[in-house]
Amino acid sequence: MGTLYIDRKGYHIKLDGESIAFYLEGKREGIVPIRPLSRVIIAGNTIIETSVLNKLADNNCSIVFLSGRGLQYRGTLTGRIHNNGILRVRQYEKSLDKDFSIMISKELVLKKTEKQLEFLGEAARIAEAENRKVTFSNFFGIIENIMSNIARRCDSQESLRGYEGAASNAYFSAFTSLFSDHLGFKTRTRRPPRDPVNAMLSLCYTLLHYEAVREIQVAGLDPTIGFYHCFDYGRESLACDLIEPFRPVADKFVWELFEEGKCSPADFVKENEGVYLKKNARKEFYPFYEAWVEPVRKEIIAGVKNISGRIVGGEDAIPARK
Repeated sequence: MGTLYIDRKGYHIKLDGESIAFYLEGKREGIVPIRPLSRVIIAGNTIIETSVLNKLADNNCSIVFLSGRGLQYRGTLTGRIHNNGILRVRQYEKSLDKDFSIMISKELVLKKTEKQLEFLGEAARIAEAENRKVTFSNFFGIIENIMSNIARRCDSQESLRGYEGAASNAYFSAFTSLFSDHLGFKTRTRRPPRDPVNAMLSLCYTLLHYEAVREIQVAGLDPTIGFYHCFDYGRESLACDLIEPFRPVADKFVWELFEEGKCSPADFVKENEGVYLKKNARKEFYPFYEAWVEPVRKEIIAGVKNISGRIVGGEDAIPARK
């Protein structure tokens, strides 16, 4: 499996046999073989010939289109997807099964809160080793108490969302305190992100979300029908479900980028009300992201397989992937 990032303005992309050829101002810049690719991420303004799109689709390679500077999602081109209609019918049936939905939802939220505690504990140990004060020890007790209530008392989606929201509030109060004041990260802001940390969080969450969408489609499930996230027109609710436990993992990745000096305010530009990663910095970011996300992809695939098996009533009911 491989990922190709195309993030340079002015490329003319053509098909060359079994490879993609890149031209800039009429001059050939290089080629990339298609066969190893599973996904292509295209950001910004390029010219890509339909023969390239046809070949990528024929090889079951997903193409995700992002806007230029903001790297906001614009659309996906997917090759042939799994034609398991019965699986999707059973998914729709299970989405109406309240007991099944609350069971899946509780598992997802508990995994998320467990990872939140795991990350905060690791961050606290690192800070202590570096003789830095951290002031969020009380949040551990809050989140642990919420987890206990979810496991023992939660019997509806409404109460689960309330508990999950309370845990997230406590977690983010601690999470924001991990970053230097000069980054300006005080709270979560999305559209647009208003500081470098929020810009990086939004980018990672977007990429991670469409990792899940792709695997859901490959498995033959409908990404819009979830169990914890309600159906909402245009939203891939099942993908939102599946990446919930990975949000704290992405948070840790973002924190490490800044903590280890791989990202700094100089890598970002302010445009209108938003803050965005500069193009040169994106070139540095993509390899870091790929190294981090490779094991996460395997966990997402395992999560999709698990939910598929439970929908149809058995792990062995899902055909093996190619």
